[in-house]
Amino acid sequence: METLLALLFGALLAAACYLLLARSLPRMILGLLLLGNAANLALMAAGRVLGTAPPLVERGATALAAGASNPLPQALVLTAIVISFGLTAFVMVLAWAVWRGEATLDAEALRRAEPAGLPSTDAKAAAAAEPAP
Repeated sequence: METLLALLFGALLAAACYLLLARSLPRMILGLLLLGNAANLALMAAGRVLGTAPPLVERGATALAAGASNPLPQALVLTAIVISFGLTAFVMVLAWAVWRGEATLDAEALRRAEPAGLPSTDAKAAAAAEPAP
């Protein structure tokens, strides 16, 4: 089972990297989602996947039963799901604002929104290229 999870993690990570390198913002958002799912899968694989006993400490015992699953990765994954959902919603709102302002979601086409002199290695040239407030 751990081998299958490792292969699935590798496939999700590879697909996420491929999508994050795309020029289109919706594809980047999908890559971000896949990256979050790959991280969740890695956290779940870090704990015991096929525990035969519930992750409860019996009365009088000081540790989990021998075949119990580790509850910490499960709690971390629940937290990561909420954070991933919030981050995805935030990025989708940013993409929508870019679409409304620039009428494109192509990353290369969005370069025209940058000031002409930026990025510059010279601090004075960079300050001069900034738009006036």
